[in-house]
Amino acid sequence: VQLQASGGGLVQAGDSLRLSCVASGVPSRRLGMSWFRQAPGKEREFVSAIHWSGGSTIYSDSVKGRFTTSRDNAKNTVFLQMNSLKSEDTAVYYCAAQAGVIYSNMHNSRAYHHWGQGTQVTVSS
Repeated sequence: VQLQASGGGLVQAGDSLRLSCVASGVPSRRLGMSWFRQAPGKEREFVSAIHWSGGSTIYSDSVKGRFTTSRDNAKNTVFLQMNSLKSEDTAVYYCAAQAGVIYSNMHNSRAYHHWGQGTQVTVSS
């Protein structure tokens, strides 16, 4: 499985961005997919995840209500719509994928064996 993330950029606080992650090598409909982020000097943290069926999503408390994750299995793509961005959202955002990851474990970075290269999101205040 190869993952290609895109859509990052430099925005102002309050703006929106939409990240995309395209999976290749295996139909994405089989994959649980997630977003993590890592800010400078900090550990990688969970942002959101979507079950392979697309029916269940989870979010970290820090983004809940502002970010929305969705998927288009026909395009092998998962999206992260980020609204009301804050300076503390500045980080490199990574998508991750894994077949068979169960809902209760989707927030766990160790559950994922496949990672994209990351896309930088910078929010200026």
